[in-house]
Amino acid sequence: MMSIEAQVRQYVTDRLLFGRSDVVVDGETSFLESGLIDSTGVLELVAFLEETFKIKVEDEDLIPANLDSINALTRFIQAKSEALAHSRT
Repeated sequence: MMSIEAQVRQYVTDRLLFGRSDVVVDGETSFLESGLIDSTGVLELVAFLEETFKIKVEDEDLIPANLDSINALTRFIQAKSEALAHSRT
Protein backbone atom coordinates (compact mmCIF):
# COMPACT_ATOMS: atom_id res chain seq x y z
CA MET A 1 0.00 0.00 0.00
CA MET A 2 1.25 3.47 -0.89
CA SER A 3 1.89 6.01 1.85
CA ILE A 4 -0.46 8.96 2.22
CA GLU A 5 2.18 11.30 0.83
CA ALA A 6 2.80 9.02 -2.16
CA GLN A 7 -0.92 8.86 -2.95
CA VAL A 8 -1.25 12.64 -2.69
CA ARG A 9 1.85 13.14 -4.83
CA GLN A 10 0.42 10.75 -7.45
CA TYR A 11 -2.87 12.68 -7.48
CA VAL A 12 -1.01 15.98 -7.93
CA THR A 13 1.03 14.55 -10.81
CA ASP A 14 -1.96 12.98 -12.54
CA ARG A 15 -4.68 15.57 -11.92
CA LEU A 16 -2.97 18.91 -11.32
CA LEU A 17 0.12 18.53 -13.48
CA PHE A 18 -1.62 16.25 -16.00
CA GLY A 19 1.42 13.96 -15.95
CA ARG A 20 3.89 16.73 -16.89
CA SER A 21 7.37 15.91 -15.68
CA ASP A 22 8.83 19.34 -16.51
CA VAL A 23 7.10 20.98 -13.53
CA VAL A 24 8.65 20.40 -10.12
CA VAL A 25 6.34 20.38 -7.12
CA ASP A 26 8.03 19.87 -3.78
CA GLY A 27 6.24 19.24 -0.51
CA GLU A 28 5.72 22.92 0.28
CA THR A 29 4.82 24.23 -3.21
CA SER A 30 1.58 26.21 -2.90
CA PHE A 31 -1.05 24.90 -5.30
CA LEU A 32 -2.80 28.28 -5.28
CA GLU A 33 0.26 30.51 -5.66
CA SER A 34 1.67 28.35 -8.45
CA GLY A 35 -1.66 28.30 -10.28
CA LEU A 36 -1.98 24.51 -10.11
CA ILE A 37 -5.49 24.56 -8.67
CA ASP A 38 -8.65 26.64 -8.97
CA SER A 39 -12.04 26.40 -7.26
CA THR A 40 -13.14 23.48 -9.42
CA GLY A 41 -9.83 21.76 -8.69
CA VAL A 42 -10.45 22.16 -4.97
CA LEU A 43 -13.80 20.38 -5.32
CA GLU A 44 -12.13 17.55 -7.22
CA LEU A 45 -9.39 17.38 -4.59
CA VAL A 46 -11.98 17.11 -1.81
CA ALA A 47 -13.75 14.29 -3.66
CA PHE A 48 -10.40 12.49 -4.01
CA LEU A 49 -9.65 12.88 -0.30
CA GLU A 50 -13.05 11.65 0.79
CA GLU A 51 -13.10 8.68 -1.57
CA THR A 52 -9.49 7.60 -1.17
CA PHE A 53 -8.96 8.16 2.54
CA LYS A 54 -12.56 7.70 3.77
CA ILE A 55 -12.57 11.02 5.59
CA LYS A 56 -15.14 13.81 5.64
CA VAL A 57 -13.86 17.23 4.61
CA GLU A 58 -16.00 19.81 6.41
CA ASP A 59 -16.57 23.37 5.19
CA GLU A 60 -14.31 24.69 7.96
CA ASP A 61 -11.52 22.41 6.67
CA LEU A 62 -11.42 24.22 3.31
CA ILE A 63 -8.49 26.49 4.12
CA PRO A 64 -5.03 26.73 2.54
CA ALA A 65 -3.37 25.49 5.74
CA ASN A 66 -5.01 22.11 5.08
CA LEU A 67 -5.14 21.83 1.30
CA ASP A 68 -2.51 24.03 -0.35
CA SER A 69 0.52 21.73 -0.63
CA ILE A 70 1.50 18.09 -0.57
CA ASN A 71 2.83 18.41 2.98
CA ALA A 72 -0.29 20.26 4.17
CA LEU A 73 -2.55 17.62 2.64
CA THR A 74 -0.53 14.81 4.19
CA ARG A 75 -0.76 16.40 7.67
CA PHE A 76 -4.48 17.09 7.20
CA ILE A 77 -5.26 13.52 6.12
CA GLN A 78 -3.23 12.06 8.98
CA ALA A 79 -5.02 14.27 11.52
CA LYS A 80 -8.46 13.46 10.11
CA SER A 81 -7.68 9.74 9.99
CA GLU A 82 -6.43 9.74 13.58
CA ALA A 83 -9.51 11.63 14.78
CA LEU A 84 -11.75 9.17 12.97
CA ALA A 85 -9.91 6.21 14.50
CA HIS A 86 -10.25 7.71 18.01
CA SER A 87 -13.96 8.37 17.53
CA ARG A 88 -14.52 4.69 16.77
CA THR A 89 -12.97 3.55 20.07
